[in-house]
Amino acid sequence: MSSIECFVPSMSGGDMEITLESFARSASFSGITVLPCSSVHSTQILRSIADAAAADYILVCTKPLAAEAGMFALDRIIAIASDSGADMLYSDFYSIVRSEDGSEIKRRHPLNDCLKGSLRDDFDFGSILVFRTSAFKRAVHSMERVYEWAALYDLRLRMKNIVHINEYLYTTVETDMRKSGQKQFDYVDPKNRAVQIEMEAACTEHLKRIGGYLVPNFRKPDLTEYPSESFPVTASVIIPVYNRKSTVQDAVRSALSQQCSFEFNVIVVDNRSDDGTTDLLEAMADEDSRLVHVVPLREDLCIGGCWNLAVHHPLCGEYAVQLDSDDLYSGPDSLARIVEAFMEQKCAMVIGTYMMTDFNLNPIPPGVIDHKEWTEENGRNNALRINGLGAPRAFWTPLLRTINFPNVSYGEDYAVGLRISREYKIGRIYDVLYLCRRWDGNSDAALDIEKVNANNLYKDRIRTWELEARIRMNK
Repeated sequence: MSSIECFVPSMSGGDMEITLESFARSASFSGITVLPCSSVHSTQILRSIADAAAADYILVCTKPLAAEAGMFALDRIIAIASDSGADMLYSDFYSIVRSEDGSEIKRRHPLNDCLKGSLRDDFDFGSILVFRTSAFKRAVHSMERVYEWAALYDLRLRMKNIVHINEYLYTTVETDMRKSGQKQFDYVDPKNRAVQIEMEAACTEHLKRIGGYLVPNFRKPDLTEYPSESFPVTASVIIPVYNRKSTVQDAVRSALSQQCSFEFNVIVVDNRSDDGTTDLLEAMADEDSRLVHVVPLREDLCIGGCWNLAVHHPLCGEYAVQLDSDDLYSGPDSLARIVEAFMEQKCAMVIGTYMMTDFNLNPIPPGVIDHKEWTEENGRNNALRINGLGAPRAFWTPLLRTINFPNVSYGEDYAVGLRISREYKIGRIYDVLYLCRRWDGNSDAALDIEKVNANNLYKDRIRTWELEARIRMNK
């Protein structure tokens, strides 16, 4: 019979006793080692596990929390490992949420399949990872870099066959009670910068190993390649909107107040709103001819489809610049600076910097989101690891008309950004140009686990398709 040895971070008191007792119930259990640390993300700890492991399989608990194994859970994992030949396995789990009044709620926590493009370093594997010992040792011994935070990420990138067991095999306690809208910015929080540098290094080395790395050579935008294109204005601010009567007026006024030496307009694609947004925009368009109010005839448009409608509109300018219907530009020079960046940096897309604020424009954590992890040399490779590219986003319209947005309402800009970066430079502006307002009405403010999973799975698919295209391009 195959055996499994467990390695857990340091815990104390009753939690440790619960963990030991539940894992020891398995017939496959061969022992447990308490690690002299609260984290398993360093190279030193992984090497110590590799040196100590003697069983056929290694179970690593990634968090210093109580994790109670289900009945015969370890035997089930080993059976699947044997049947599938997996190098690494993870499973769905139950999560206990403790409320402020002390009551407990037990919830299912399903996970996503790990795809070829699941390169996010914050991919949710849960807190229990199982490795075939031979694969674990081979991967750890092949690591040349010494990491403080990225070793476990590097390890899983080296696993050839990762199996997701979509069964609920253990129970853990949820300690991060933040809403989805707060968690999504962890990777750009300045206090995590040193961690991100290590994660980028691990991802870059992985891309080089599999043939997906791109050297910093770029095509330059050339309008002569699009002889039929003509533009009535230099730039267009694009605002897709649906039922944002309370915020869209501020957004439009922010766009119209831009001070530029060139002509521009504002194209608002009103996706058949029914809360009074349409009447409000019609009145504003009557007052200012620069506002182009578009109501789609189609009923199947998501945000990406609304962008396509605006970009292919005959009044769209050579540069299409994003503004969400509940956000604002930080000042009257934002648009001018974006267009200037296109010309100076010879790029096909420009991304600025934004400030997180509450509804009343008071700064809130994590504050300024500048995406300084982006570099001209490695930005488009690192883009496959991070979960977003930043804002405000602006595009060279001739190219965008050939690529088009996917007709979805999540990840549409990320998909286009990855596609553009495959061949063209993405320019950056590291001064705040944009105010991103967080409020309960934001579409991603408080998503349930199923919606978070669906969003992450879609982006992982986008990354997979892009990664495969880059690998083919390199052959």
